[in-house]
Amino acid sequence: MHITESYLADLNEMQKIAVMDTEGPFMVIAAAGSGKTKVLTSRIVHVLKTKKAEPHQILALTFTNKAAAEMRHRIEAIMGSKAKAIWLGTFHSVFVKLLRREAGSLGYPSHFSIYDSDDSKSLIKQIIKELALDEQVYKPNVILGRMSHAKNRLITPQAYGSDATYQAEDTRMRMPRFSEIFMRYTNYCLQAGAMDFDDLLLQTHTLLYTNPELSAKYQQQFRYLFIDEFQDTNLVQYSIAKKLAAHHHNICVVGDDAQSIYAFRGADIQNILHFASDYPHHQVTKLEQNYRSTQHIVDAANSIISYNDAQLKKKVWTANSLGEPIEVLRCISDIEESQLIADTLIEQKIKNQLLYRDFAILYRTNNQSRNFEEALRKKNIPYRIVGGLSFYQRKEVKDLLAYLRFVVNHNDAEAFKRIINFPKRGIGPTTIHKIFTALSEKNLTLWTLLRNLSNSFSRLTAVAISHFVTFICTISLKLEKEGENAYTIADYVAKESGLLKALYEDKTVEGLTRYGHMQELLNSIKQFVDNAENNDPSLGSFLQEIALITNEYKENTDQDTITLMTIHASKGLEFKYIYLVGMEEDLFPSAMMIGSKADLEEERRLFYVAVTRAQLKLTLSYALSRYRFGKSTHTQPSRFLKEMSLQSKSNLFTAKFIPTTMAKKTTHTVETPSGKIPTQLYSSLSSKHTVSSDLTILQIGNEVNHAHFGEGKVVQLVESTGGRKAVILFHNFGEKTLLLNYAKLEILKTV
Repeated sequence: MHITESYLADLNEMQKIAVMDTEGPFMVIAAAGSGKTKVLTSRIVHVLKTKKAEPHQILALTFTNKAAAEMRHRIEAIMGSKAKAIWLGTFHSVFVKLLRREAGSLGYPSHFSIYDSDDSKSLIKQIIKELALDEQVYKPNVILGRMSHAKNRLITPQAYGSDATYQAEDTRMRMPRFSEIFMRYTNYCLQAGAMDFDDLLLQTHTLLYTNPELSAKYQQQFRYLFIDEFQDTNLVQYSIAKKLAAHHHNICVVGDDAQSIYAFRGADIQNILHFASDYPHHQVTKLEQNYRSTQHIVDAANSIISYNDAQLKKKVWTANSLGEPIEVLRCISDIEESQLIADTLIEQKIKNQLLYRDFAILYRTNNQSRNFEEALRKKNIPYRIVGGLSFYQRKEVKDLLAYLRFVVNHNDAEAFKRIINFPKRGIGPTTIHKIFTALSEKNLTLWTLLRNLSNSFSRLTAVAISHFVTFICTISLKLEKEGENAYTIADYVAKESGLLKALYEDKTVEGLTRYGHMQELLNSIKQFVDNAENNDPSLGSFLQEIALITNEYKENTDQDTITLMTIHASKGLEFKYIYLVGMEEDLFPSAMMIGSKADLEEERRLFYVAVTRAQLKLTLSYALSRYRFGKSTHTQPSRFLKEMSLQSKSNLFTAKFIPTTMAKKTTHTVETPSGKIPTQLYSSLSSKHTVSSDLTILQIGNEVNHAHFGEGKVVQLVESTGGRKAVILFHNFGEKTLLLNYAKLEILKTV
């Protein structure tokens, strides 16, 4: 094999090692902008080119549809159509494919429904009502989050319910019947032939760990396993991967511990930190050359992450130019911050002859976008917000999809609840409640019950439901006919159900928009069916694809707009000019993430991700006052600004100081003796962030106040290797454990 192969020719030496050394456990530590996608796809191509495996013997797992599509495109460009047989996709899409084949072993139909968060919350509300619980105490969002956390930690309802520690924690959280809700939710999903997103992972794990024959089958099949963004995997994902790689041991993981920012979704940074101990004979290659950013930006990123203890040490470098200094904008208020950035952005665009799409404004929380939207609109600057309402989350779209889901799976209870009285059939909440009560008491499937209604229902209700059942049966017959594809069925359902008619007759602006959305959904189904590369144009296949769609960023090169997005949403993207706004204590880092060292380090990794999105220029901004909770609040610059400057080797910062209003702004650069940050800004950063009491005297029973969580009482003090911790029961947020080295608490009352 000559290294003149096209896919090897433009790789650096470390990248070539990562591509060509294919046997055994292998970890690639890939810094931001180091070409990891190129390395990962080239490694897969190399396995195929050297005939070490056939395409169907390769399993490649990613986290986003965008990443999966890009990988597949690159591989097929070199290997041709045979690469289509590679099992390549997101964790959820690949495991759905596996589960469709093997679901019968778990008691699910092969055409099981996939519940989104709205479906799950609807089911949780039903259970809370059945158990006569208070929805203000048993909040559906909280219940769903706790179930998700448990399942991502491989904790089943049975295990949860039999664990005294979990029960005690639920009691402290004033939700002693949580485990009962968890169990009932799981049983109802099985009864409805449905899985939520967490179930797709947990049930795959169950399948592989409880069925040796099936496990051996897939272990034999997948000779090579690849995982992208390994730092974002959770316990169940990594456990599945280890099981599948147990026979051939050819597992290659690519990731960057410095970009692990999804702990709130269950991601476990320990997976990448402990890979070496899980595979003692593994090999590791570090990709430390950054091809994306200037030297100023790379140096700043290095200085930021150096403050974290939990990391795999590396020294990122770049051969790119020094670039422009990093700029820090100090503003009087959040309103002036947005106005100043809008002005600066226009100046940069004209000065450097850029497009709007070259710019992105990143923020820590979604609610920060409002001021920037207003400022950009006033100056007629086109923009787009990433993370808004997804097309497939709109009511009229979900209504038609619910009909289609029920046609495919007659026991999909959440789809049934959505469509049984829409358009209206005279079937109200009381009747629906009676149906599900009977369902529970008689232990029947939903479809069996609907086809055999008892005398407990009124004649009018029985007739209405009978007509509904007949309608579904008619569609099912059409579905069974040869040649009936997804579009034919969807078009028939939209017309015959009355959905299109109801929307068409609404001539308001909103009604016309909703009608347009329905037509667009039908168009998307038609495109799905007409796609020559789509081997399965069935309705079930379409619904599966839609269920796995997330609100991912999709670049639209036809529109020249500025991008506004959260830092989390920006992961994996790059822009020539980045504005990172709201660099203030309790905003970034978030007040909710400074209670423990682990949380603070996650916030710092998030800052690292934001900084490394910039290619040519990075601008940071903070305001001295910000409207929060309806009132103007004094703020302090983020500690991250100071951390970034202390370790930097060059004069990175230019400061713009706004003494009073936008009309009177002045701009100048100040150098300190260390050549790292303007003295006026540094002085501000060195000041105390908030008033904090002497916590060495803190005792159990003390009443305290926290900047974000409000007032609460200390219920426990714990000594740990990371420092002293306090368990505090807050009035509005429940129980929180805070590391006192980082917590900023004011003692209100002592015992």
